[in-house]
Amino acid sequence: MERKSSTLVHSSTLFFLLFLLHLTVSGTSSRTVESVYSSFLQCLTNHTNPSDQISNIVFSQTNSSFSSLLQAYIRNARLNKTSTPKPLLIITPLQQSHVQTTILCSKNIGIQLKIRSGGHDFEGISYVSNIQPFIILDMFQFRNITVDIQNEVAVVQSGAILGEVYYRIWEKSKVHGFPAGVCPTVGVGGHLSGGGYGNMMRKFGLSIDNVVDAEIVDVNGRILDRKSMGEELFWAIRGGGGASFGVILSYSIKLVQVPEVVTVFRVAKGLDSLDQNATEVVLQWQQVAPRIDDRLFMRLLIQPVSSKVVKKEITVRVTVMALFLGGADEVVTLLGKEFESLGLKKENCSEMSWIDSVLWWANLGNDSKPEVLLDRNVDSAKFLKRKSDYVENPILKDGLEGIWKRVIELGKVGLVFNPYGGKMNVVASNATAFPHRVGNLFKIQYSVNWEEPGIDAENNFTNQARMLYSYMTPFVSNSPRRAFLNYRDLDIGTNDFGNNSYEQGLVYGMKYFNNNFEKLVKIKTEVDPENFFRNEQSIPTHPGFNSRTGTSSADKLLLSSMFRKLMVKVIDLNELEKPKLSQFKIIYCTLKVINLCGPMSSSV
Repeated sequence: MERKSSTLVHSSTLFFLLFLLHLTVSGTSSRTVESVYSSFLQCLTNHTNPSDQISNIVFSQTNSSFSSLLQAYIRNARLNKTSTPKPLLIITPLQQSHVQTTILCSKNIGIQLKIRSGGHDFEGISYVSNIQPFIILDMFQFRNITVDIQNEVAVVQSGAILGEVYYRIWEKSKVHGFPAGVCPTVGVGGHLSGGGYGNMMRKFGLSIDNVVDAEIVDVNGRILDRKSMGEELFWAIRGGGGASFGVILSYSIKLVQVPEVVTVFRVAKGLDSLDQNATEVVLQWQQVAPRIDDRLFMRLLIQPVSSKVVKKEITVRVTVMALFLGGADEVVTLLGKEFESLGLKKENCSEMSWIDSVLWWANLGNDSKPEVLLDRNVDSAKFLKRKSDYVENPILKDGLEGIWKRVIELGKVGLVFNPYGGKMNVVASNATAFPHRVGNLFKIQYSVNWEEPGIDAENNFTNQARMLYSYMTPFVSNSPRRAFLNYRDLDIGTNDFGNNSYEQGLVYGMKYFNNNFEKLVKIKTEVDPENFFRNEQSIPTHPGFNSRTGTSSADKLLLSSMFRKLMVKVIDLNELEKPKLSQFKIIYCTLKVINLCGPMSSSV
């Protein structure tokens, strides 16, 4: 009882100090970089215990460790150039109070805060900003993982990486796992808040479908769990991106049971070998992979490669990579009936433990031990560009042959098809903020990596990805053309948070969140009305939720829905005839009268 009382007194004292900080530190504008730095550092020092040794967690640009710390978790070399905007400070919190104070000092001084966990954001918006100055709250030291096998749960801090999660589960049990990504160095904070998918999603759903609790620090410096934050905010941080709403400290996850023996296989077919029927494999894969036994996940890779038949020519290689939660004999028999064109044989298969399948999928080598999952592989940036799409209807043979031709012409960009179905068809599209559920056959990742530095190479390869993405338009979802948040892509829209912030957010927000976007905006407006937590593609606040207007909340939501549907029409049309544009303007102005949107955008 005394310990509980002591904890309550400590928490109350800390909250009181944070409250005083909130009142006493005034926001400023038009400050120099030096004055912002001094004010921020003074703020942290004044409102943190001396024993916390702030100097150990604050790194300025003049600190000898600044560059190495910044670069350690940059995973995209495009964003690791001397010309890339750098933060004024990097904060590496060791305890919750460091996070709370950093938020409140940043908010009151008026400096933008970027939040980084593992650094795998493909566009680097967790550590790059065009708004100067800005600081990074780097959560990599928040990596504690507590596993409770008896209750089949684990509490994972947001700075942990997936490899550490898998290893800590394996330490306690050889028949438990967790459905998340196949790249072991991905940070938990970003992965789970954006949805989190992996090779067990057809059986167990997304990572967020197995999240039972969370801790977040909100814009007022409060630490909230599921009960205190409420179900709406808990809904939002499962698929809506945590960085729009606060700083995620940890997720509590439900572990899943895995068999003692699982099976993996990789089967490749070359387009230049007539006996390998690569096109027929892809045609049949589209029919089988999303509908087969949900214990089987078959990823399809489409890659331009050098031909082994005709020298100096490029061809297409089709590869099926799979995880089956069962034995080799069973999956060979299953695919012999369901996927005959693949020609799977038992010698193509390898039986192993689930943890060894994690190593196999991560291409960590046949002789690797589970301990390799603890390697964070820092300073490992590659030049890359990623984009995404969703496919609702099978691509026919003529369509595939056109895609092969385009892939060969471009010469570098590959496609990854990830099948849906199974549990993904069971969980409702509005059960979490992640909307891409039933109705999708598979998700596409457009992937290009390159070695050459320089702007010419960057423009060449990123344009290749964009050209293939453009070519794929007839084969993918539309109204809106949807995208996966964790395959971050600034090509689909950005936000400068000016007068047209909601309109700008609607462009990318509808693609990432579809019909869940409105609810995310509503929650964002309630929990962070001044839009402190923002980035180039964060959830905007909604000007319609202004207490000064007389419109009821229900009417605002209805009118917001009308406005959203109108804007989707605009977004999906490349060119508008003038009569249609006039009609859109009339509706737009009607909505504007009731304060649902900002000034007329030039795009409308």
